[in-house]
Amino acid sequence: LARWRPGAVDDMLDAENKRLAENLSTKVTRLKSITMDIDREADDHNNYLDGMDSDYMSVTGLLNGRYNRKLLCYISAGFVGLFFVLYLVSRAST
Repeated sequence: LARWRPGAVDDMLDAENKRLAENLSTKVTRLKSITMDIDREADDHNNYLDGMDSDYMSVTGLLNGRYNRKLLCYISAGFVGLFFVLYLVSRAST
């Protein structure tokens, strides 16, 4: 059997306390890193949403005037017609 010395229990409790404090420090560091990643991700998403908002507002501004709607309609019809002609040409060549 080991000999009993007066400060053995205190030393054992102190070593256990230091080990647990080190584990807690590691977990806190990991949580801090995760929260910083979440914050960075939230900022990125907010910037993305702000960009989408400004894009939406610019498209809304583009569609407000009658002339702009008419121009957009002609451009859309032109693209549909162009694709139809390309489809007919590719179908005729095969």
